[in-house]
Amino acid sequence: MHVLHAVTSGWKQLGRNIQLFFLANLLYQIGTGMFSVLYNIYIQALGYQDTMNGRIVSVQSLATALIFIPIGLIADRVSHRLLLLLGALLTGLSFMGRAFVSQESGLILLSVAAGLFAAFFQVIAVPFLAENTTKQQRLKMFSYHFSLVLAAQVLGSSGGGFLADLLQKAGLSKINSLQAVLFAGGIASVLAFIPLLFVKKTIKKKDLIEAAVPEEPANLPVQAKDDWKAILKFTLAQLIVGTGSGLVVPYLNLYFTNRFAVSLTAVGILISLGQVMTIVSMLIGPTLARRVGPVKAVVLFQMMSLPFLLLTGFTNILVVASISFLFRQALMNAANPIQSSIMVDRVSDARRGIANSMTQTAFMLGWATMGPLQSYLLTTYGTYWGYAITFSMTGVLYISASAIYYFMFKERKTAASTAAASL
Repeated sequence: MHVLHAVTSGWKQLGRNIQLFFLANLLYQIGTGMFSVLYNIYIQALGYQDTMNGRIVSVQSLATALIFIPIGLIADRVSHRLLLLLGALLTGLSFMGRAFVSQESGLILLSVAAGLFAAFFQVIAVPFLAENTTKQQRLKMFSYHFSLVLAAQVLGSSGGGFLADLLQKAGLSKINSLQAVLFAGGIASVLAFIPLLFVKKTIKKKDLIEAAVPEEPANLPVQAKDDWKAILKFTLAQLIVGTGSGLVVPYLNLYFTNRFAVSLTAVGILISLGQVMTIVSMLIGPTLARRVGPVKAVVLFQMMSLPFLLLTGFTNILVVASISFLFRQALMNAANPIQSSIMVDRVSDARRGIANSMTQTAFMLGWATMGPLQSYLLTTYGTYWGYAITFSMTGVLYISASAIYYFMFKERKTAASTAAASL
């Protein structure tokens, strides 16, 4: 009862815009969760080889990467609400189309469309939350946001896998059952459009400041230079992480079905458990960040995930692979809200949209370029050594990204601390 009261009280304290956005995001991510677990299995069921899954992941990721920067530039100039509305509606419609297309050209075309439209939510979410919260609320709010995303994907992935198996037991073919569930996922994402209709425009703090005290023109070039330095650092770190992630994460469900021949329900439950553990780790992330500092917290979470990553890649025991996967998933993703908070604090409001879009672009470029390589390694070396090699490569890239992130932002933090001490 105490926990329920705390959650209810916390919900009431959120602004109306945040509440509506969280509701919309819940629906949107349920649909996304269904697709993330079942779509590449659907491609396999159509009779395509693993290389087709690699192509689809690559073209979708590339489309998302190419649209990120334009969307970021637009987001700094137009209503965030409008872009979120378009993102929810168009992503859902593209999902619904993908549920029934089976020809190669259609699969590729709709993957491109889905990649383009998914960028709207990915780019706009963080700036939208930043403009509707205070600086003191942001880390906690980002933790809530990323936790909600994962919780919704838990519902989508676990429910989707269970429903697909249930429909097959009821007499539907594997393809038809997957099509039905994927179409339901598209409907869920379209419904996210409705709560966003009631979001009200927020007057940005920058507008209020400029109305009261015009900013000195001489400060603008200095601020822009600092912003772009920070943006480029974040972008480099995310490019390396995205490259490593692109070798492993899009194919985790295939990893379990190929190496251990588990059912769709089991895969959905396992992915969902990984999301649940990540939610818990994200919620304790702010506590760790307060104790050791946000940059060190990011590095600690990422480095602690590495032993579990390697163990997952090399084991032939399902229980060991499952437990290792759960801990890797939780620890690596727990750093995401902390990284978002660091970025928002170090980039001015005028460039947060482009900052988020550039980091997302870098991450998705990693996914886009690694799809063919992952498919090649898997088809060349088989389901054991193929995955073992890709997981090892991902480990090396994660270590590199963590080291670069620590030294780049440690210097920034030290400089800021020295300046503060001299005041």
